[in-house]
Amino acid sequence: MSAKPIFVATHPRACSTAFERVFMTRRDILNCIHEPFGDAFYYGPELLSERFVDDKETREKSGFSHVTYKTVVDTLQGEIAKTDKRVFIKDIIYYLFTPNGKPSQAAPSLANTPDDTTSGLPNPTVIPTPILRQFHFTFLIRHPRRAVPSYYRCTVPPLDKVTGFYHFLPPEAGYDELRRLFDFLRSEGIVGPRRAAGSGEAEARERRSESGEGGGVSITVIDADDLLDKPDEVIRAYCAEVGIDYSPAMLRWDDEESQELAVRSFEKWNGFHDDAIGSTSLKPRTHAAKIPTVEEEDEQWRQKFGEEAQKVIRKCVSANIPDYEYLKSFAIKF
Repeated sequence: MSAKPIFVATHPRACSTAFERVFMTRRDILNCIHEPFGDAFYYGPELLSERFVDDKETREKSGFSHVTYKTVVDTLQGEIAKTDKRVFIKDIIYYLFTPNGKPSQAAPSLANTPDDTTSGLPNPTVIPTPILRQFHFTFLIRHPRRAVPSYYRCTVPPLDKVTGFYHFLPPEAGYDELRRLFDFLRSEGIVGPRRAAGSGEAEARERRSESGEGGGVSITVIDADDLLDKPDEVIRAYCAEVGIDYSPAMLRWDDEESQELAVRSFEKWNGFHDDAIGSTSLKPRTHAAKIPTVEEEDEQWRQKFGEEAQKVIRKCVSANIPDYEYLKSFAIKF
């Protein structure tokens, strides 16, 4: 099993912070690092986002205005080198991309890293391929009908005063970037071709391990609805794929030390993770999430956010469904 640092690639509001909290309980074997590349993406001298490009004061107040992509990579490599624990990173993947579907080039601070792509496809990120090879990538997704309105809520009153994100940027949905990274990693053999095994495939996984078949990093995609419906099964299967011994105790974090760690880890993104910070466990939903009709969704968003906002949300949701469904086709079956 690969002992590479685990990199959970996701998009905003994919229940990723709850997923992250599960693995923050494993302080005995893991060093969890929360969204490190966002510092360079939003605030640093190589910033790619338009959100604060004309707001120097906010960038300086963040404390990250000096952070380049190399700063982040060097920090991660330093964490890997200085501890016996395995590093576990969760990050929003569009932080590694030039926004709006524009071609990406290596970040200036990393431009001297030699390229070693083998597939002939261009690397879609600003992180050179040799650095991407250092990580054990997995993927967490959520249907746009749930993720997009949840993210929209963080960018309008009253929550915008807490988050500091004062307008909604549809490209921040992040599905396109997640799919492009996914396909590139597969083309380079950084993940795959073997797919992760679901809860009913434990014996097959064990036979593969014993025989030495299917080595390397599996294609491991988790859908948030599966996580919320069957947390024990999902985390158990995920642990088997990334080489972590599973314990049901990982689904609880109601002790004082865990709560203090969560507050420290998530404080730089104030307002985005309040539900996860306030939680104490990950329990299965008592009722399966109802899938509303398009008309019911539109009415819900209209009542909650207003007429114009409903149109913006609908357009963003519809635009991202094809990428979600593509990634969903690779998700572990439960």
